[in-house]
Amino acid sequence: MDIPPLSSAPPPSRQDQLMAKAEELEATFLSEMLAHSGLGGVQGPFGGGPGEAQFASFLRQEQARLIVQQGGIGLAELIFNAMVESGNDST
Repeated sequence: MDIPPLSSAPPPSRQDQLMAKAEELEATFLSEMLAHSGLGGVQGPFGGGPGEAQFASFLRQEQARLIVQQGGIGLAELIFNAMVESGNDST
């Protein structure tokens, strides 16, 4: 039984898929850099607690994703170009 897709939008091209992965990698890198920089550490009566460390990674990941969405640091473009070149060598 063939189930039709829910949307009529064409599937993303290979280039779009590669760029999405490259941006995801840049966001992950930036999230780690933000974690090591100490960004987001709250001091005082409203800081700390057992849940802060667990949920701080979600905040950093979202901040990193927004940085990439606004242009990032150029890492996604480098990763994308490397993946395109790597894919062309194998054919």
